[in-house]
Amino acid sequence: MKKEDLVKHASTYEGLSRRSALKMMALSPITASVLAGTVAPSALEASSSDVVGKIVIVGGGSGALMVLARLRLALSNPDITIIAPNDKHVYQPGQIFVAAGEYAPEDIIFDNTGYIGEDVTWIKDEAASFDPDNNTLTTKGGKLVQYDYLVVATGVQYHFEQIAGLTIDMLGKHGISSVYHSDLAAGTADGGPITYEWFKQVHEAAKTSTPKVICTQPSTPLKCGGAPQKILYLSDDFLKRDKLTADFTFATAGTKLFNLPEIDSSLAKAQERYGNITNKFGHDLIAIDAVAKKATFLHKYEEKGEYNKMFEEYDMIDKEENVEIVYDFIHIVPPMSAVDAVANSSLGWQKGSAKGWLEVDKETLQHRRYKNVFGIGDTCGIPIGKTGGSARHHAPIVVGNLISVMEKREPVLKFDGYTVCPLKTAYGEIIMAEFNYDGLAPSFPLDPAQPRWIWWAFDIYALQPMYRYLMLNGLM
Repeated sequence: MKKEDLVKHASTYEGLSRRSALKMMALSPITASVLAGTVAPSALEASSSDVVGKIVIVGGGSGALMVLARLRLALSNPDITIIAPNDKHVYQPGQIFVAAGEYAPEDIIFDNTGYIGEDVTWIKDEAASFDPDNNTLTTKGGKLVQYDYLVVATGVQYHFEQIAGLTIDMLGKHGISSVYHSDLAAGTADGGPITYEWFKQVHEAAKTSTPKVICTQPSTPLKCGGAPQKILYLSDDFLKRDKLTADFTFATAGTKLFNLPEIDSSLAKAQERYGNITNKFGHDLIAIDAVAKKATFLHKYEEKGEYNKMFEEYDMIDKEENVEIVYDFIHIVPPMSAVDAVANSSLGWQKGSAKGWLEVDKETLQHRRYKNVFGIGDTCGIPIGKTGGSARHHAPIVVGNLISVMEKREPVLKFDGYTVCPLKTAYGEIIMAEFNYDGLAPSFPLDPAQPRWIWWAFDIYALQPMYRYLMLNGLM
């Protein structure tokens, strides 16, 4: 089945209502076959190998489980230990759909136990420290674990505490929400339900006033960098559907809506369509007064200095100031970092903008100094790729290269930087931003900057079962 057939297939539903078309597209065996054939990573799969060695995987999220499944399929005599505290698994991309009222919380939480076979040693704990010079790590419970080969899949940690005046128990109160509020180690995800209640509270307030709503994005790397804008557009559209409105402010530490110009332009057009969104670029949330409902941002900007006649340009001076903005409702995306066990060890980058994140080669995903260590997922200190879509493309690279190292060969598989950000610009439409280290990398012959309902259909109906039954089992 060719990719072009999917486009033709979509056109057969033009006469149906949007909802009927969405369901039929998502359930269609033709669509399923096309999507299954095209979303699979292009890298060569690892061949079955008789090589032996003790492999330890640290983490219990999607990256860890995908590597685990592929290693069990690729090795004839696997000796694998996984260190993961969570009996429950959270389908994290679904948090946005819970926040929008499209999923129930139980749609995104399921048992981890089905993915960890009886042939795998499962230590229900977390890593407290790494000693890669001695091929050991210590768990938070004090257990010393030795390994021959290590896969680090520890994800990110959230730092709500870095926002002065904010405490976790404020989320869901005082007009404050965050879709990121979760305890993945415990297998809980409260951010979606809390944010859906926040949607409804903004909606209720808009019946009698024009509430002031702020959506924030911090300066740190993010798990799912598009999520702050997804909440912005979906909460605005949640009002628009009932002909209600609010004054929305998107306060981001960044300097643009998206780093790729085609996607940035498309998002700007989406904002123009709403007509009630103000962007505050270079604004990083640093403090909040929940009682007075005031948010303080560190605003960084450049100001013209003296004119340089030799170069015929102005000198630019870096400036910063604190800016206070009042609000009725605020959605907060916290600063993020690698977990302490990685950041405080020699496994992390020791300097530069990636300091603290796992120091791996951006193509082979092998540690740059410890050759028996590999990384997968959000913990990796590489230029782009803190998404589940990236982790899925990481997995075959990590497994193939790890087995090569076990077989005393050089790793040859290369990750091209692929990531995907399904930007929900309204209910029923998504900009499917697929890109890699070189720029846009669409999987289909469709303009990737154009919002489309077909991507909403795929994301809301097809992706969760594909993730749950295929990706986590190493079959996609």
